[in-house]
Amino acid sequence: MGTSASATSQAAPFAPTHQADHQGNGMAEHRRFLQSVNIRNSKAKSIITNKVAPVVITKNCREEFQIHDKIQSANYSMGRISDLLPEHYLVLGEFFMVQDVYNRADVLNTTKSHGSPNFRKVKGNYPLFGMGQPSLSGFKQVLQRLQIDGCEEVIFICLREEPVVFFRSDGDFIPYTPRGRENLHENLHDLDRELSAEQIELSIRKELCDFAKLSENMFYVYNDIEHFKDEPQQVQILSEEDIHVTEEVYKRPLFSQPLHRYYRLPLPMEGAPLEETFDAFVNILRETPNLSLMRDSSRPLPALLFSCQVGVGRTNLGLILGALVFHRLQGASKNPRHEIQKSEHKLDFQVIQLLISRLPKGQQVLDEVDDAVAMCSEMHNIKNAVYENKLKLEGIGEDYQIQGSSTKGYFLQRTLQSLERYVYLLIFNAYLHDQYPQAFPQNFSQWLCMNAWIYRLLASMDSSELSAPASLITDGIRVLVSSEFLATDLLSTAKEMKVANFRRVSKMALYGMAQPNSEALAVVMSYLTDQRRGHSTILWLNLQEELVLEANGQMFTPREPGCLEQPIPVCVQHPQQLQLALKQDVLRCEKWLEVITEQDKQMRMFKTCHTIEELFVHQKSIHPGLSYQRIPMSDCCAPKEEVFDHLLEAMKSSLAENPKCAFIFNCHNGKDRTTAAMVIATLTLWHINGFPECEEDEIVSVPDAKYTKGEFEVVMQVVRVLPDGHRVKREVDVALDVVSETMTPMHYHLREIIISTYRQVNCDRAFQKTALKRPANSLLGSKTLYFYLLKYVLRYWCNSFRSQIYIISYIYCYYETVVIKAQKSGI
Repeated sequence: MGTSASATSQAAPFAPTHQADHQGNGMAEHRRFLQSVNIRNSKAKSIITNKVAPVVITKNCREEFQIHDKIQSANYSMGRISDLLPEHYLVLGEFFMVQDVYNRADVLNTTKSHGSPNFRKVKGNYPLFGMGQPSLSGFKQVLQRLQIDGCEEVIFICLREEPVVFFRSDGDFIPYTPRGRENLHENLHDLDRELSAEQIELSIRKELCDFAKLSENMFYVYNDIEHFKDEPQQVQILSEEDIHVTEEVYKRPLFSQPLHRYYRLPLPMEGAPLEETFDAFVNILRETPNLSLMRDSSRPLPALLFSCQVGVGRTNLGLILGALVFHRLQGASKNPRHEIQKSEHKLDFQVIQLLISRLPKGQQVLDEVDDAVAMCSEMHNIKNAVYENKLKLEGIGEDYQIQGSSTKGYFLQRTLQSLERYVYLLIFNAYLHDQYPQAFPQNFSQWLCMNAWIYRLLASMDSSELSAPASLITDGIRVLVSSEFLATDLLSTAKEMKVANFRRVSKMALYGMAQPNSEALAVVMSYLTDQRRGHSTILWLNLQEELVLEANGQMFTPREPGCLEQPIPVCVQHPQQLQLALKQDVLRCEKWLEVITEQDKQMRMFKTCHTIEELFVHQKSIHPGLSYQRIPMSDCCAPKEEVFDHLLEAMKSSLAENPKCAFIFNCHNGKDRTTAAMVIATLTLWHINGFPECEEDEIVSVPDAKYTKGEFEVVMQVVRVLPDGHRVKREVDVALDVVSETMTPMHYHLREIIISTYRQVNCDRAFQKTALKRPANSLLGSKTLYFYLLKYVLRYWCNSFRSQIYIISYIYCYYETVVIKAQKSGI
């Protein structure tokens, strides 16, 4: 109805710490407050107090306003960096405003000459420019510089995800960012995804104006957080015009330039951008006619200008994306590749090798990305970052703590983040190859959905160890862990069969167990070939992807001392050479080595060592009908598509020789991977010999009964898409039930694992963030396995499983989205 003396006291999007008044004394406090308010009686007709704020109505009833200063003061938080510094209001309830960029961050010394720190043009002929955060005057100077260089059209892309506001200072507007007391050098990141950086900046400006009204139009900021000399500084805020947000700083100078455009594309400080960020970048390409393949070639290319805080990491990533775009527009022939010095470091990671081998024109995609990386490497080189972090990780002997964090964990994370960024550049370049000629009919995220195998590849990026030097054991960096420690004998078969969790699928020649040693292997073979069972042909399939060694008659596998339960996969198809090298090094060292047994830590010197292959060679000399293969499967996730093909081919070959062949599967504990392979084998034999009759579904009277029956949202989506989907699901469920009947004491049933793991993940959110990464992966992997089994039943004899899975790959990606949402809200 009227006007307010100051803005209303609403809850900010980032709620500060409230200090609420006692409501019982609200009226009395308002009256006392009004006594100190200078309002002439001749003007005020009445004063109405309430629990929100005093309302003043003038005598002519034409004006009404509220006095909020006391309420504002109560609703905002105050704090100080140290006891020696003054207390003042905090932005968003907890943050201090710190000057964004320091002089020493300008390595290229371009702030005075060009207007922004680390301003540069990439090598070659492309109009690609990068810089750090400029002030308002600095940005205008940058635009003038580009105009002098002949850039008619400029597309400026701000890559910052953190909020930035600009305070008026000596005729300019200087950037400041909110930062926490614990780390005043680090900008905010991983903020509320529901609010854009622009919305957060507007909230901050609103708070700053309120703070100024409560502090005689002044607010405290910090320019020197190293020595705190003459800190904090006071800035004057009379109105919102004294504070600019990022959009105002960049859009207003472009207003008079119709060919210049501004976009904000938030990139993370580390790691690869989100898929929706790539989609937003593609939208920029769509909206720019001069970046189309149908462009007027007589016109010059638009200049792409990228900016982050200091113009290094995120700016470098933006420049590489721009270089890949220009490469597709002009082609490699027009860019002087021979003038660009490439990185000498070759990234020997399995994820890169597999990606390039499966992408169309994979080697060309790789070469183009490497050219772009070298072209934009004046301030930062992504490939060098991967290589250097990997070297530091490998150079750490005994792990130690820095500020409460593991040093190995820190450099592992840094290596994976830089590797992830490089891999996504390869993927995005492959997307440009496919979609640019068609004017981008699909977004990047949609294209990834149609190439779902890339998701599986990315999920195993942290398992990209191509070699495990044997010296890691003898140097004490890793320890040997016994199979007894890793494989609890839940089925109590070790006494009779000398191996944990030995079992058989009812009425079928399918067996499963944990990893046997030489003694257990002899006992199992005698059991299978005795007069009662009489298996003359046996195919033994080892599913482990870790190194395994028998030493002094006991099975051991290498593990990290701080992560004894975590497998160390060796991502090579045939790890025999690595196991042989480990055996030779252990025998050659002739010293006491630390081992973890079922009881405790021990020091042992090994006199005899054998690889698994050597154990089976010995047994084959006794039992000529024994065949051995190793088909590595990942733990706690669904098998790769190739694993289905390899298992099927191995079984078909053995059955062609002898239809009564017996099949034995083992992993380290006889549970996860062994059960999955036994279910696949059961379905395979049923396809050959005929499926058993499926009984009618029983009524299940338990909580979440539909989930016990496997009726998860994504599974039922697959069922509705697959031909005869309900029949296929019934057959898979029967196979799961038949195999799991042999494991009742283990309580290991795929459908039960899915729902129980989901409950475990959601029961404690705080615990979920730290210790439940493995169960969460198990949930994802279990559902993926369920999905793959459905597809496997349908396409058993048709081509390869790998080729058939691509037909419905979009369902897999839909499933990934469903699981992520389910972890937040519910199945």
